[in-house]
Amino acid sequence: MSFLGNWSRGGAPKFDNGGASYVVELTKRHPVVSLTKQGAAAGHLRVNLHWQMRTSDFGDRGGRRVSTLLRHPGRMFKPEVVQAQGPAVVQIDLDLACMYELKDGSKGVVQPLGNHLGELNAAPYVQLSGDDRFGSPSGETLYINLDHQDEIKRMLIFVYIYDGTPAFDRTHAVVTLYPSTGPRVEIRLDERASQARSCAIFMLENTKDGLTVRREVKYVYGFQAELDRLYGWGLHWGRGYKSQV
Repeated sequence: MSFLGNWSRGGAPKFDNGGASYVVELTKRHPVVSLTKQGAAAGHLRVNLHWQMRTSDFGDRGGRRVSTLLRHPGRMFKPEVVQAQGPAVVQIDLDLACMYELKDGSKGVVQPLGNHLGELNAAPYVQLSGDDRFGSPSGETLYINLDHQDEIKRMLIFVYIYDGTPAFDRTHAVVTLYPSTGPRVEIRLDERASQARSCAIFMLENTKDGLTVRREVKYVYGFQAELDRLYGWGLHWGRGYKSQV
Protein backbone atom coordinates (compact mmCIF):
# COMPACT_ATOMS: atom_id res chain seq x y z
CA MET A 1 0.00 0.00 0.00
CA SER A 2 1.19 3.54 -0.70
CA PHE A 3 0.13 6.81 0.93
CA LEU A 4 -1.66 9.09 -1.51
CA GLY A 5 0.37 12.24 -1.44
CA ASN A 6 3.47 13.88 -2.87
CA TRP A 7 6.85 14.39 -1.25
CA SER A 8 9.77 15.51 -3.37
CA ARG A 9 12.65 13.09 -3.51
CA GLY A 10 15.59 14.46 -1.55
CA GLY A 11 19.18 13.29 -1.61
CA ALA A 12 20.52 11.00 1.10
CA PRO A 13 22.16 12.82 4.00
CA LYS A 14 25.93 13.01 3.64
CA PHE A 15 26.70 12.36 7.29
CA ASP A 16 26.69 9.64 9.87
CA ASN A 17 25.70 9.77 13.51
CA GLY A 18 27.87 8.92 16.45
CA GLY A 19 26.44 7.12 19.45
CA ALA A 20 28.24 5.51 22.33
CA SER A 21 29.89 2.11 22.04
CA TYR A 22 27.54 0.52 24.58
CA VAL A 23 23.97 -0.59 23.84
CA VAL A 24 20.58 -0.40 25.53
CA GLU A 25 18.24 -3.16 24.33
CA LEU A 26 14.51 -2.53 24.54
CA THR A 27 12.57 -5.63 25.57
CA LYS A 28 9.07 -6.55 26.75
CA ARG A 29 10.16 -6.04 30.35
CA HIS A 30 12.05 -2.80 29.63
CA PRO A 31 10.30 -1.24 26.61
CA VAL A 32 10.96 2.50 27.03
CA VAL A 33 13.97 4.80 26.93
CA SER A 34 13.93 8.60 27.32
CA LEU A 35 16.06 10.47 24.78
CA THR A 36 15.51 13.67 26.75
CA LYS A 37 16.84 12.25 30.02
CA GLN A 38 20.00 10.96 28.35
CA GLY A 39 20.57 14.32 26.62
CA ALA A 40 19.96 12.96 23.12
CA ALA A 41 16.80 14.87 22.18
CA ALA A 42 18.62 16.99 19.59
CA GLY A 43 20.66 16.51 16.43
CA HIS A 44 19.99 13.69 14.01
CA LEU A 45 18.66 10.34 15.17
CA ARG A 46 19.78 7.58 12.80
CA VAL A 47 17.56 4.49 12.64
CA ASN A 48 19.07 1.47 10.89
CA LEU A 49 17.41 -1.80 9.91
CA HIS A 50 19.66 -4.76 9.21
CA TRP A 51 18.66 -8.35 8.60
CA GLN A 52 19.98 -11.72 7.53
CA MET A 53 18.14 -14.89 6.62
CA ARG A 54 18.33 -17.77 9.08
CA THR A 55 17.43 -21.45 9.06
CA SER A 56 15.17 -23.22 11.50
CA ASP A 57 17.15 -25.64 13.59
CA PHE A 58 15.35 -28.90 12.92
CA GLY A 59 16.10 -32.37 11.65
CA ASP A 60 19.61 -33.49 10.87
CA ARG A 61 20.50 -29.99 9.63
CA GLY A 62 20.12 -28.81 13.24
CA GLY A 63 22.30 -31.67 14.39
CA ARG A 64 24.96 -30.86 11.83
CA ARG A 65 24.93 -27.20 12.89
CA VAL A 66 25.38 -28.12 16.56
CA SER A 67 28.26 -30.37 15.60
CA THR A 68 29.81 -27.60 13.51
CA LEU A 69 29.51 -25.10 16.37
CA LEU A 70 31.28 -27.50 18.71
CA ARG A 71 34.21 -27.68 16.29
CA HIS A 72 34.09 -23.97 15.35
CA PRO A 73 32.48 -22.01 18.23
CA GLY A 74 33.13 -18.67 16.51
CA ARG A 75 30.47 -19.52 13.91
CA MET A 76 27.67 -19.24 16.45
CA PHE A 77 27.62 -15.49 15.76
CA LYS A 78 27.19 -15.94 12.00
CA PRO A 79 23.55 -16.53 10.93
CA GLU A 80 23.16 -19.29 8.38
CA VAL A 81 21.79 -18.59 4.89
CA VAL A 82 18.29 -19.97 4.39
CA GLN A 83 17.80 -22.48 1.61
CA ALA A 84 14.28 -23.03 0.30
CA GLN A 85 12.73 -26.50 0.18
CA GLY A 86 13.70 -26.62 -3.46
CA PRO A 87 16.36 -25.25 -5.80
CA ALA A 88 15.73 -21.58 -5.05
CA VAL A 89 17.05 -19.44 -2.19
CA VAL A 90 14.40 -17.78 -0.04
CA GLN A 91 14.62 -14.00 -0.35
CA ILE A 92 12.71 -11.36 1.56
CA ASP A 93 12.55 -7.66 0.77
CA LEU A 94 12.17 -5.80 4.08
CA ASP A 95 11.34 -2.10 3.88
CA LEU A 96 11.86 0.40 6.69
CA ALA A 97 9.22 3.13 6.91
CA CYS A 98 7.68 5.78 9.18
CA MET A 99 4.21 7.17 9.81
CA TYR A 100 4.45 10.66 11.25
CA GLU A 101 2.15 13.15 12.95
CA LEU A 102 3.31 16.70 13.56
CA LYS A 103 2.08 19.18 16.17
CA ASP A 104 0.25 21.21 13.48
CA GLY A 105 -1.91 18.15 12.69
CA SER A 106 -0.24 17.14 9.42
CA LYS A 107 0.22 13.40 8.92
CA GLY A 108 1.84 11.18 6.34
CA VAL A 109 4.25 8.36 5.61
CA VAL A 110 7.88 8.05 4.55
CA GLN A 111 8.56 4.82 2.66
CA PRO A 112 10.14 3.41 -0.53
CA LEU A 113 6.72 2.73 -2.13
CA GLY A 114 5.80 5.69 -4.28
CA ASN A 115 9.20 7.27 -3.57
CA HIS A 116 7.86 9.02 -0.46
CA LEU A 117 11.38 9.49 0.90
CA GLY A 118 10.64 12.48 3.12
CA GLU A 119 12.62 15.62 3.94
CA LEU A 120 15.12 16.12 6.74
CA ASN A 121 15.38 19.91 7.13
CA ALA A 122 11.72 20.67 6.45
CA ALA A 123 8.47 18.94 7.36
CA PRO A 124 8.16 16.04 8.11
CA TYR A 125 11.79 16.12 9.43
CA VAL A 126 12.35 12.45 8.61
CA GLN A 127 14.06 11.05 5.53
CA LEU A 128 14.73 7.59 4.16
CA SER A 129 18.19 6.90 2.80
CA GLY A 130 18.31 4.11 0.25
CA ASP A 131 16.38 0.89 -0.30
CA ASP A 132 18.16 -2.34 0.64
CA ARG A 133 16.51 -5.08 -1.40
CA PHE A 134 17.97 -8.22 0.17
CA GLY A 135 19.89 -7.50 3.36
CA SER A 136 23.17 -5.86 2.40
CA PRO A 137 25.66 -5.01 5.18
CA SER A 138 24.55 -1.36 5.30
CA GLY A 139 20.84 -2.19 5.61
CA GLU A 140 18.23 0.57 5.39
CA THR A 141 18.38 3.86 7.28
CA LEU A 142 15.97 6.58 8.37
CA TYR A 143 17.18 9.95 9.66
CA ILE A 144 15.03 11.99 12.06
CA ASN A 145 15.89 15.65 12.70
CA LEU A 146 15.36 16.11 16.44
CA ASP A 147 16.38 19.77 16.22
CA HIS A 148 12.72 20.19 15.20
CA GLN A 149 11.37 18.14 18.10
CA ASP A 150 8.95 20.92 19.06
CA GLU A 151 7.15 20.31 15.76
CA ILE A 152 7.00 16.50 16.13
CA LYS A 153 4.09 14.83 17.94
CA ARG A 154 4.73 11.13 17.22
CA MET A 155 6.42 8.85 14.71
CA LEU A 156 5.77 5.13 14.25
CA ILE A 157 8.72 3.29 12.74
CA PHE A 158 7.68 0.06 11.07
CA VAL A 159 8.87 -2.55 8.59
CA TYR A 160 6.97 -4.49 5.94
CA ILE A 161 7.70 -7.28 3.48
CA TYR A 162 7.00 -5.74 0.08
CA ASP A 163 8.05 -8.72 -2.01
CA GLY A 164 8.89 -12.36 -1.32
CA THR A 165 7.64 -14.93 1.17
CA PRO A 166 6.18 -13.65 4.47
CA ALA A 167 8.79 -15.13 6.79
CA PHE A 168 9.63 -12.87 9.72
CA ASP A 169 10.30 -16.03 11.73
CA ARG A 170 13.15 -16.93 9.34
CA THR A 171 14.65 -13.45 9.37
CA HIS A 172 17.20 -12.25 11.91
CA ALA A 173 16.36 -8.52 11.96
CA VAL A 174 17.66 -5.79 14.28
CA VAL A 175 16.71 -2.12 14.38
CA THR A 176 19.40 0.11 15.91
CA LEU A 177 18.93 3.73 16.94
CA TYR A 178 22.00 5.98 16.97
CA PRO A 179 21.28 9.15 18.99
CA SER A 180 23.54 12.19 18.84
CA THR A 181 24.79 11.32 22.35
CA GLY A 182 24.42 8.44 24.75
CA PRO A 183 24.08 4.71 24.08
CA ARG A 184 22.80 3.04 20.98
CA VAL A 185 19.35 1.50 21.32
CA GLU A 186 18.57 -1.93 19.86
CA ILE A 187 15.23 -3.58 19.16
CA ARG A 188 15.24 -7.17 17.90
CA LEU A 189 12.46 -8.59 15.73
CA ASP A 190 12.84 -12.12 17.03
CA GLU A 191 9.28 -13.21 17.78
CA ARG A 192 7.47 -15.90 15.78
CA ALA A 193 5.08 -14.45 13.19
CA SER A 194 5.44 -16.66 10.12
CA GLN A 195 2.55 -15.19 8.09
CA ALA A 196 2.86 -11.52 9.10
CA ARG A 197 3.71 -8.99 6.39
CA SER A 198 4.26 -5.91 8.59
CA CYS A 199 5.61 -5.09 12.03
CA ALA A 200 5.39 -1.91 14.13
CA ILE A 201 8.88 -1.56 15.66
CA PHE A 202 8.82 1.48 17.94
CA MET A 203 7.01 4.72 18.65
CA LEU A 204 8.86 8.01 19.05
CA GLU A 205 6.63 10.33 21.10
CA ASN A 206 6.93 13.93 22.21
CA THR A 207 5.06 14.45 25.49
CA LYS A 208 5.30 16.81 28.46
CA ASP A 209 8.05 14.54 29.78
CA GLY A 210 10.12 14.92 26.61
CA LEU A 211 11.06 12.57 23.77
CA THR A 212 10.70 8.86 24.46
CA VAL A 213 11.21 5.71 22.39
CA ARG A 214 8.79 2.86 23.17
CA ARG A 215 9.26 -0.66 21.82
CA GLU A 216 6.21 -2.00 20.01
CA VAL A 217 7.18 -5.11 17.95
CA LYS A 218 3.56 -5.77 16.94
CA TYR A 219 3.06 -7.95 13.86
CA VAL A 220 0.08 -7.68 11.52
CA TYR A 221 -0.93 -9.80 8.56
CA GLY A 222 -1.68 -6.88 6.27
CA PHE A 223 0.24 -3.81 5.18
CA GLN A 224 0.34 -0.12 6.11
CA ALA A 225 -3.43 0.33 6.24
CA GLU A 226 -3.71 -2.31 8.96
CA LEU A 227 -0.98 -0.64 11.03
CA ASP A 228 -2.80 2.65 10.50
CA ARG A 229 -6.01 1.21 11.95
CA LEU A 230 -4.12 -0.35 14.87
CA TYR A 231 -2.59 3.01 15.89
CA GLY A 232 -5.42 5.31 14.78
CA TRP A 233 -3.46 7.38 12.24
CA GLY A 234 -6.38 8.06 9.90
CA LEU A 235 -4.57 8.21 6.54
CA HIS A 236 -6.04 7.28 3.15
CA TRP A 237 -4.23 4.44 1.37
CA GLY A 238 -4.01 3.22 -2.20
CA ARG A 239 -1.93 0.75 -4.16
CA GLY A 240 1.71 1.69 -4.65
CA TYR A 241 4.76 0.29 -6.40
CA LYS A 242 8.51 0.49 -6.11
CA SER A 243 10.70 1.72 -8.92
CA GLN A 244 12.47 -1.10 -10.73
CA VAL A 245 16.24 -1.56 -10.40
